[in-house]
Amino acid sequence: MQREDYERLRWRCVRRGLLEVDIALTRFLDGQFRELNEEEQQLFVELVDMEDHDLWHLISGQSECSDRRLEPIVAMLRKC
Repeated sequence: MQREDYERLRWRCVRRGLLEVDIALTRFLDGQFRELNEEEQQLFVELVDMEDHDLWHLISGQSECSDRRLEPIVAMLRKC
């Protein structure tokens, strides 16, 4: 991912409606995102596109991921 795209994504992770989601996404982005392959990075972007409450329910384990492709990224987010 290009630096400019990464910075845009970081802005989207920090400027959320729920502080808990901000923190989880930013920790993941700063700590693990660059280790992901291109496909996994795109899956993370798909998660960032989700509504805050839905995403928080996934990250916190209150709901299960209906899209199997996203499960590995959700599992990584839960460990952050």
